[in-house]
Amino acid sequence: MNARTRTLIAAALVLGIASGPAVAAHASAPVPTAAARADGPIVPTPPNAAALEKAIAGVGAQNESATAALVRVGGTSGRWQGSSGVADIRTGRAAVEQGRFRAGSVTKTFTSAVVLQLAAEGRVDLDQPVRQYLPGTIPDAYGAVTVRQLLNHTSGIPAADGPGDAFESQWEHRFDVTDPRLQIANAVAKDREFAPGAAQHYLNINYTVLGVLIEELTGTTYEDAVGRRILKPLGLHHTSFPGRTQTKIYGPHNRGYQAVAKADGSTELRDVTEWNSSDRWAAGDIISTTADLERFTTALFSGRIVPKAQLEEMFTVPRVKDFASGKSATLTAGLARLVLPDGTVAWGKTGGRYGYNTAIGATRDLSRTLVYSVNATDAKGQDMNKVALGIVMAAFAKPASPQGA
Repeated sequence: MNARTRTLIAAALVLGIASGPAVAAHASAPVPTAAARADGPIVPTPPNAAALEKAIAGVGAQNESATAALVRVGGTSGRWQGSSGVADIRTGRAAVEQGRFRAGSVTKTFTSAVVLQLAAEGRVDLDQPVRQYLPGTIPDAYGAVTVRQLLNHTSGIPAADGPGDAFESQWEHRFDVTDPRLQIANAVAKDREFAPGAAQHYLNINYTVLGVLIEELTGTTYEDAVGRRILKPLGLHHTSFPGRTQTKIYGPHNRGYQAVAKADGSTELRDVTEWNSSDRWAAGDIISTTADLERFTTALFSGRIVPKAQLEEMFTVPRVKDFASGKSATLTAGLARLVLPDGTVAWGKTGGRYGYNTAIGATRDLSRTLVYSVNATDAKGQDMNKVALGIVMAAFAKPASPQGA
């Protein structure tokens, strides 16, 4: 892929890696019509194994971008799976290919799926104000914020206060336990950012409210609701939620590290594997594996999790501008839309927790799926991780033509 392709992919996929505001880019390439792809799959060629192997080559303790990488490329056009790097920089032990990791904002796709299930069951109306289901939660001054507006980040609710975006501030509070209801109260005590439905702003607070909504509608915990509705039916045995006090990743996993500048000008890799994720909760605290996330992605796009009518919400981008950049919105209810310069459309979700960058994605016809976990050394950085970008590029790269062809 050329430099323009790389730039567009990086700009689009960086959305969701940061926990707070992020800028969405809009690729203006034409979208293939149904007629144009009626004769075959959107991605007709098998994965480019050489390109994928190159993308994760050199990952490890001495790599400036990532210490480990786990990749699964699948779909009806073929499969490829690979891993590289180390599970622990102290021992040099090889990366655990089936290791568990923090998937960050990929959690939002699970949260959205449960809300859409509840909508299919008639237990929630996406066009109704949230306060109808959660009285007293959203002030009158905010207007009639609807459930759909929470799903697609057009609510106008600002972010809750926290320790700050700087790594050291986050590090000092890494074991804090956060109450989601207090987060919501803190956020709505401020003025709204914009009228509901007027713009799109990617913020965790929208999905924090949805987590509370799920608990209200199901009469159980958020974690139990997702477990009973998605994890258990799909057999996602290695996917879990850490709970409000758990700080460890249980089971086999690759340790996460953050590159931190030292006083002498050198850089250390600080172990950030143990962390309390209660401040992300329904917006970003899930733990999973590439195999489980691939199974989830395939089932979701196949209509086996959310009924077809409600599933359209995940493939519908609101016609508004991004609040921060002023460019066209790209987010849907739990996913994001990415258009490559050749017209290929992919849908997916990225996630970032310190030490871990994750993504799920696919073409709508499932001719190509992609799941990766990269142990990024600056997982919350504003720029997309170089290794992760290389993986995405390679996943959609066409195999090299034979010489003379």
